[in-house]
Formats: sequence, C-alpha cells, structure tokens
Amino acid sequence: MNIVLYDDARRPYLLPLTYMRPVAGMRIGITTIREKWEDYLQQQTSTLTERYLSKKFPLKKADDNLMINGSIIPNKKLVDRILKLQPREALTTDTYIIAMRMTAEDLLEVTDTGSGGADKAATNKQQDITYFTCKQEHLKIDHPWQLFTFNKAVMEQDYKRITAGRTSVSLPASNTIIGKDIFVEEGAKVEGAMINASGGPVYIGKDAEVMEGAMIRGPLALGSYSKIKMGAKIYGPVTIGPHCKVGGEVHESVFFGYANKGHDGFVGNSVIAEWCNLGADTNTSNLKNTYEEVRLYSYPKEAFVKTGEQFIGLIMGDHSKCGINTMFNTGTVVGVNANIFGDGFQRNFIPSFAWGGKSEYMQYMYNKAIQVAKAVYKRRGLEFDDTEQEILQAVFDLTAKIPR
Repeated sequence: MNIVLYDDARRPYLLPLTYMRPVAGMRIGITTIREKWEDYLQQQTSTLTERYLSKKFPLKKADDNLMINGSIIPNKKLVDRILKLQPREALTTDTYIIAMRMTAEDLLEVTDTGSGGADKAATNKQQDITYFTCKQEHLKIDHPWQLFTFNKAVMEQDYKRITAGRTSVSLPASNTIIGKDIFVEEGAKVEGAMINASGGPVYIGKDAEVMEGAMIRGPLALGSYSKIKMGAKIYGPVTIGPHCKVGGEVHESVFFGYANKGHDGFVGNSVIAEWCNLGADTNTSNLKNTYEEVRLYSYPKEAFVKTGEQFIGLIMGDHSKCGINTMFNTGTVVGVNANIFGDGFQRNFIPSFAWGGKSEYMQYMYNKAIQVAKAVYKRRGLEFDDTEQEILQAVFDLTAKIPR
C-alpha cells in the first residue's frame, strides 16, 4: 500500500515554517512528523503539497493509496485504526480528515497539488466514501506555537518509541546526572555537563556533543551532529535538530536543524527553522510586560491574530539571519531569508527577503541570497542545487507582494 502524507487546508496558517517544506517536514519532539509516520508504518512515504515543492517532495501514485494528514502526530492506537481502513473509507473528526484510503482512480482526481487538495478530492466524492469518526486521541499541528506547546508530550512519546529495547551509551563520570531517562547514541561526546532528567527525558543523538559546563534540564532532544556549547543553560522542553550549534540560554523552543545560536543570549518559546543564524547576544522576549495574550502575525489573515498564549517569542523562517545584539519583541514572526540588524526592538513582523533594521527594510537582493545560501551549504558539506534554488525563487516570488 502506497502511503502519502498530504498538506491540508491549514498549511497557510503554519507559514513561514512551511514555505520551504511540506507540513510533515516540521520537527517536533525528537523527529520530524514524517519520520514518526515512517517509523510507525515501517515504510517510506511520498507527499502531496504545493506545486513548487513537488520536485523535491514528489507525489507517488499507486493502485492502493493511504492518504494521511501530514499535520497529525501519530501514535500506535491511531496508526492501528488507520491501517484498518478499506478502499474509499476515511477516518475523520468533526472538523478535519485524518486519513483516507483511495484507489488509483480516486487519486487521479487530485489534480491540484495545492493545500487541501486531498481534502477537496474527498469532499467531491462524498457519496462514494464511507466516513468513520475517530475515537483515538491525537495531536494536530495547526499553528506554529503548537510546535513548542505540544513538544513535551510528543518528546516523551518519541523517547519511549525510539529507545524501547535499546541500551544507551554510558556517560563519563565527569558529568553530574540527576534522573534516569537519559539516552545517548553512539559517537556522542558528553563531558563535564550537568544533566537533570527528573522533569523529562534527555535524548542525545549520534555524534552530538555536549561541552563542559553545560547545564541541561529535560526534556531535551539533541539531534545528530549538533553541539551544545560550554556554559549553555538549556531547560526544556527543547528540541535541537541535527547539525545545530546552540549556546547561551534556551527555553521551550524548537530548532528544526542546520541552525546556529552559538553564543550568549536568550531564546524562549520560539521556533527556528533551518539554515538560520542568530548573532551573539540575540535575545527574544517571550512575555509582554502587561502579561496579556500574545498576538501573532497570520499570513492568511494578513494581520495579527489572537493566539490564546501568554508566552511566545520568535517564529523564524528558513535561511533568516540576524546580527549581534538583535532584540526581538514578544510574538515576532520573521519570514524566509531575511537579514536583520540594528539596535532596538525589531518589528513584530519582518517579511521574507527583508534586509535592514527596525527603521527601514529593503529587499534582499535575490542573487546575493543565493550566493549566501550556497556558501552556507558548502560549509556543511552540502550542495545548494538547482532544486533548492527553484524553491527559494518560488518563495521570493510568492512573498514579493508583502510590503517591507
């Protein structure tokens, strides 16, 4: 059976985090949503997403297709129920479709690979589909801040699944250890650190490094080849994806991967996408002085909307960077490939490809953005190829109308 993870109609509400990836490519807990589904199903998945992303994330079609909403966090009970679906059956809630099993004929009707394409196809064939109401509890990511508000529950679930029946690498005696739920993969280096797992598990990935003097309070997920630098203060739930460098103070935040916050400064209640770099002493405010509910910029609404949350720091899209001593106010959204610098608090919404500071933003020259991206990839031994460049070009074109 062919497994397809699709973006539903809520995808635009997850911008800027979904400009460069399908919804299932977002990271929460230890792994991405896609990696969770593939682990549970023991099978690779393909993707139904926006056209400009489809070259990198293609849709595979077959005679028998299981379409799964890519914003859903899987768990065993939910997966077991989904696998019981027969052709032209769907599992739903009152407000959204979780999964549906479609024939090749049905899938041919999904001609528009835009957001909500699979949902539209199911709606068009309502008379031919049998719907079942889902009784299994599960989490669904509809807003960027849910990546850190749901992170503790998801990380604990991931930790149990990933470490079940396995033995951790032993930590050297130079470390101070509190609690038992600590798992260290092969090749990881941890010396002279203080790790407290009494409040949640600590997972340290393959060939990751925790430098001396680092203070960690779980839950924490540290991805493969990532580094927590000397004297860092990390108190969870915090997810640091692969190939990151993180120092200073970090609380209740998610780094997707390939991002750097290498120096002092505070990042709290934030989501940092890939290929971002935060300059030394960058700070995020995550609480208003008035203790009021945080309002956050919504791309579909083109306005600031209520979140129901009191703590939100920074939501930063891929490839964005900021200079030393940058200050981000409570509830700031930064688009893709922005270059931010200057004194004082930055604006609460900084569009994609913006260049400048609080008083004025110019358009980041596209050719310069490509040049920087190629250099950054090369530093990690990767190639910023034509496919990546086409995606960034598409995002540039999509966001050009947003005032800077």
